[in-house]
Amino acid sequence: MMQQLRVSSIEQLARQQVDGVVRQSESGYDESTKSVVPSSCKHTVHAHDGGCGSLTFEYNSNKLITGGHDRTVKIWDPTTGLLSSTLRGSLGSILDIAITHDNKFVIGASSSNNLCVWEPSSGRIRHSLTGHSDKVCSVDANRYSSRNIASAAYDHTIKIWDLQKGYCQHTIISISNCNAVAYSIDGMHLISGHVDGNLRLWDSQSGKLISEVAAHSQAVTSVSVSRSGNIVLTSGRDNVHNLFDLRSLEVCGTFRANGSRMASNWSRSCISSDEQFVVAGSADSSVYVWSRLKGDVASVLEGHSAPVICCTWNGLGRPLASADRNGRPCVAKLTLADLASDSPSTHYTMCMFGHDGYSVGLQFVDRKAKLQLRQVKTIAEVP
Repeated sequence: MMQQLRVSSIEQLARQQVDGVVRQSESGYDESTKSVVPSSCKHTVHAHDGGCGSLTFEYNSNKLITGGHDRTVKIWDPTTGLLSSTLRGSLGSILDIAITHDNKFVIGASSSNNLCVWEPSSGRIRHSLTGHSDKVCSVDANRYSSRNIASAAYDHTIKIWDLQKGYCQHTIISISNCNAVAYSIDGMHLISGHVDGNLRLWDSQSGKLISEVAAHSQAVTSVSVSRSGNIVLTSGRDNVHNLFDLRSLEVCGTFRANGSRMASNWSRSCISSDEQFVVAGSADSSVYVWSRLKGDVASVLEGHSAPVICCTWNGLGRPLASADRNGRPCVAKLTLADLASDSPSTHYTMCMFGHDGYSVGLQFVDRKAKLQLRQVKTIAEVP
């Protein structure tokens, strides 16, 4: 009887562990996988007349979203390079885009002093958020709650918005215009990069300034928070890319290269989901990839014919996308080893061993347990 109870206890514990993994996946939990440096450009398309201002991937998806100076936001299938849908209705150029963690809303920061909030499922505009008095150059969505977004404009303000009610909750006034704003992973703080070269940390609930540090000798163009939430990548017009530890706001990595030059005040760089690589576009039409651990250039990707404005690395670890001033996004090609890891037929097994020598085997259809537990194997004594 005691032996059966011990076995039952182990099985129950194993089921609880699996249930937790499955529930995390169902709720949009995005565990990063190993990122692989691309070898070449896979697809290049003319996405926007006048240039592409921003791009991002959907969460837990390969769908690529781009915004441009033609006042549209477009959603692409990077596997085929084909256009899936177009979101219209903005009165100005799209300077930055964000997507809520549940993928229900796409937000575009516009040069017409407002933000457009679309429902990508229907293509309709849910809100037009007004209140800024100058062009809105940056927007980010709260990763902890899909209800709030933050925007920065050239009116010396950062605004926090309620997407459910469609109004501004808080307005933060800064002495220097903000070029880039991002939420911390827990949604409790805002990190902003400014024209005066400073990086500022704010309380997102009260709007109070918590800390600031001189990040660059010239204007900050980009702020990107890592998947773990522990580090933030900043880029500046001084052509330097810095990694800061968010807990102390101390520099924990600096990256630069001969020939790498930021193309605009809103050039967006990124860090890979596993935090191993730093990526930035350059005015010489190249995309530079640095190894975070080694600190040197791991690769220089070609394929653009104009200065590269922005780049983004999929949270699933692949692929990497970049866009240039001519409005041409380029999706980088993956290596054969990386493509092999996407095989849907691959199985993964986790075993939990009890002190009595019995084990419970748990088998998944994929690494992220997206589909759920397939079966609990028959309990058998381990020889």
